[in-house]
Amino acid sequence: MLFEIKIPDIGSDELEVTEIFVKVDDIIKENQNLITIEGDKTSLEIPSTKSGIIKEIKVNIGDKIKTNSTIIILDDNIKKKTDNLINNKNKKNNESNEEIHASPLIRNLSRKFNIDLKKINGTGLKGRIIKEDIDLYIKKKEDQLNLNDNYIQKQQNLNEFNNTKKIKINNLQIISGKNLLKNWITIPHVTIFDKINITDLEIFRKKQNIILIKNKQNIKITPLVFIIKAVEIALNNMPKFNSSLSEDGKFLKLKNDINIGVAVETKRGLIVPVIKNIKYKKIIDIAKSLIKISKKAKNGFLNKNDIINGSFTISSLGHIGTTNFTPIINSPEIAILGVSKFNIEPIWYKKKFIPKLILPISLSFDHRVIDGADGARFINQIKYILSDIRNFIM
Repeated sequence: MLFEIKIPDIGSDELEVTEIFVKVDDIIKENQNLITIEGDKTSLEIPSTKSGIIKEIKVNIGDKIKTNSTIIILDDNIKKKTDNLINNKNKKNNESNEEIHASPLIRNLSRKFNIDLKKINGTGLKGRIIKEDIDLYIKKKEDQLNLNDNYIQKQQNLNEFNNTKKIKINNLQIISGKNLLKNWITIPHVTIFDKINITDLEIFRKKQNIILIKNKQNIKITPLVFIIKAVEIALNNMPKFNSSLSEDGKFLKLKNDINIGVAVETKRGLIVPVIKNIKYKKIIDIAKSLIKISKKAKNGFLNKNDIINGSFTISSLGHIGTTNFTPIINSPEIAILGVSKFNIEPIWYKKKFIPKLILPISLSFDHRVIDGADGARFINQIKYILSDIRNFIM
């Protein structure tokens, strides 16, 4: 008897078919996954409601389907003996579908970063592939990408085709490169870009620096100092951004202290010293701490305590240039703020354009923890604080 397998109640939205696990003439069992469907915030695997032989597949990858859509025509009139016989015969053909047990999140991760799940041995319940298995696979790939003899030989072979020069990568760059690769592959990044009117802030900042010079204080307040304080206020208001995700991905570790890392360019490469206990520091205290920690980083005098226990990172390229960039999250942190070079831009006000000083910023966050709406709220708080210096005390 022919039987239609339909999409269960998934609400009123249309979702896209992203995976099809079976083919015509396959023998399937009840509850065996047939397809994966996805929307903006949803990924679901649709199982069969009956055992039988697939006679027709009514959907293709990329199709939009909704509740009650027919996806499979199934012949459920097969004898148990025949079923077992055909199942054994076709075991090899179907093992890639039946043996890969993974959640939609893991499947999405594998597609995004081109990871073949068949090459991963699942260590979860009943051989299910879990995040730790993905991490281990990535680590092995990292080891293969390390500067081993084969890799160096390939680089040397370039000399046969071009007039090249070999430059040794220092240990700091090698370690940073490994961490960046792992963070980019294992953390689902989302980046929001925005601009902030800092015209009034800059007027205030320059006045304060003039006062510091008159008082013979060897301190300079940079725009980054105010950005650090604005981030601290936003982290206080939205503590989820001041957290770390547990290794099993099941809970968040909210942090009481706010320690902000600041990326510093040195002769040896990029390093991220951490300014501790920001919420107890005033603007002038942050300026002093930033000057001190930056000098230590550039002179190679940082100790272990200077670079650990960060809860949020700021990467500023304003002194170099750039319009926007996507900063990579510094695991196990949840988010990172990128700061680009501010420029004069025309802003429409009432009946004319007025020149204003505009600062581009970019916020990258871990989408497993932070959704787009909260990301926008966080960046809007920073905009609100920096757009008017009086908002710092509100």
